[in-house]
Amino acid sequence: MSKHQWFDELQKVITIGTLKVDEPLCKYTMTKLGGVADLLVIPGTMEETEATVRYAHEREIPLLLLGNGSNMVVRDGGVRGIVLHLAKLDTIRIEGTKVHAEAGALIIDVSKQAVAASLTGIEFACGIPGSIGGAMAMNAGAYGGEIKDIIIQATVLTQSGERLVLSKDELELGYRQSIIAKEGYYVLSADFQLAVGDQEAIDAKVADLTYQRESKQPLEYPSAGSVFKRPPGYFAGKLIQDCGLQGKGHGGAEVSLKHAGFIINKNNATASDYIQTINMVKAEVKKQFGVDLELEVKIVGEE
Repeated sequence: MSKHQWFDELQKVITIGTLKVDEPLCKYTMTKLGGVADLLVIPGTMEETEATVRYAHEREIPLLLLGNGSNMVVRDGGVRGIVLHLAKLDTIRIEGTKVHAEAGALIIDVSKQAVAASLTGIEFACGIPGSIGGAMAMNAGAYGGEIKDIIIQATVLTQSGERLVLSKDELELGYRQSIIAKEGYYVLSADFQLAVGDQEAIDAKVADLTYQRESKQPLEYPSAGSVFKRPPGYFAGKLIQDCGLQGKGHGGAEVSLKHAGFIINKNNATASDYIQTINMVKAEVKKQFGVDLELEVKIVGEE
């Protein structure tokens, strides 16, 4: 079957969402990198998402969940098969101290709405540049907080399209890991438990965290965020800094002068530039400190 046949068949079920053949993924990634997707599917409802997952599974078509594209590097050759982008599943609903958010909602937006409702517990997420789906998959965290601190449950699809509701324990959330990532589940929505807080104190905490983020992270350039996981007993950024790698890179990609844990697309980089810079950093840190840096970002697609 060809991508045009996939398009024709999925058009019968994707009526609210959008289908695009040979769509450049650089338009959807935070790094502004990546070749074309054979077929990009942007479902308009959870039912359309289920239908797409089942369709791909039944026909053995490779399926990649893109999310917000904030923690992913797409190679220059693009992605064969179907890419699923859940940007239209972005409903956020607050009921008392509980927050329900669909997978495509940005975690920053969820945090903002919770803060506006005088709810505390999710301030740590006020600067995390990802979707709820991605945040769930990697148990996103910052400034001493993480998703597992506030999660009640998540609704996911298995790779065959079966819908499951997983409790906090069933999600197996650890440092940048979850059952979602392990099993390749697709998040549909998540429910969080927050608490009523003092508005002044909440606002002050958000302002402080926002200042820390903006003053220390190279937000003026496209990037995949923090590239490496924290190695046991070390900080990735400190190791990279101590190797003297800031300002170095390949092509248009460079280790940030502002935060060594970030690799930026400084000057029209290609994905190849970005990946070569990642590999250079890993090799140098291993050489100088004997530490194997593990990627926090996911590298996908064809060379």
